[in-house]
Amino acid sequence: MKLMNYMNLNVHPVQLSFFKDRTHAFEEVFHAHQGMELLVVHEGTGIVVIEQQIVELKPGSIFCFRPFQLHRIRIHNLPQDNYIRSLFVLEPAILEATLSAFPTLRDFLMKLWKDPLMPQAFRSESLPELEVLLRSYMPRLDAAKERGPERLLEEQTLFLTAFLHQLRSDSEKRSDTVPHLSGRSSSTAERMLAWIEAHYMEPFKLDELAASVHLTPNHVSATFHQSIGSTITEYLTARRIRQACWLLRTTDMSVQDIGEAVGLGNFSYFCQLFKKHVGFTPYKFKGMSAYTIFIE
Repeated sequence: MKLMNYMNLNVHPVQLSFFKDRTHAFEEVFHAHQGMELLVVHEGTGIVVIEQQIVELKPGSIFCFRPFQLHRIRIHNLPQDNYIRSLFVLEPAILEATLSAFPTLRDFLMKLWKDPLMPQAFRSESLPELEVLLRSYMPRLDAAKERGPERLLEEQTLFLTAFLHQLRSDSEKRSDTVPHLSGRSSSTAERMLAWIEAHYMEPFKLDELAASVHLTPNHVSATFHQSIGSTITEYLTARRIRQACWLLRTTDMSVQDIGEAVGLGNFSYFCQLFKKHVGFTPYKFKGMSAYTIFIE
């Protein structure tokens, strides 16, 4: 299982995937991307875990995940029900430059990209109309591939501008926000996620987490797994590795210091765990300038 899913955004800064049927190929893992990820759900129901929140996923849901932001998608009733989605991963600085002539739309992008108070889950006012927009650009994008990367990027940024304009319009029409899941177990799980966020850089103590949510250790583990779909250890590991990736890419800290900063003071174990979940050693990851993964 790989935590960090990289696309080759350094070679080409936009990757688009339309109406992909993931019913029989869906993998439920915590993961993050190099770029900004825009997810449109056409079919399927489930939940999304993002920023210590658990929100509902259903047809018409649109999610914006920021670069390197840890998230997990859980789809219900597979493979009896379908999961079909469109996924747009991009280097946001490219789109920001494109939107220089549209200052208010550029501001909307910047909030999606960097504002911690900006919602990251939306509902399309009319999914069929949105799907018409997506389908109208698909043949143009296919034709642009034959004309080289510069023409392709031009068509991709035109599409993303139109998509972002529609997303902003939908967000302005709705005064309500996408609800968190109701129920005691979901609320308790969110409090566990918040506790882990505050303490992931320390040695983990299950009894302290249990005390913070007023449950027994066994009950804590069961409730977390039921609501999130993973064990506490899996989430904690993902959170630590995600932070290590961020520090490796954005700071001059040594690899050993980064391991200690994310709660993995045993240096050899940190390197082993990092390579298992990222696919590279921390040293190689820190020095790399391009990453390759393909959307299916």
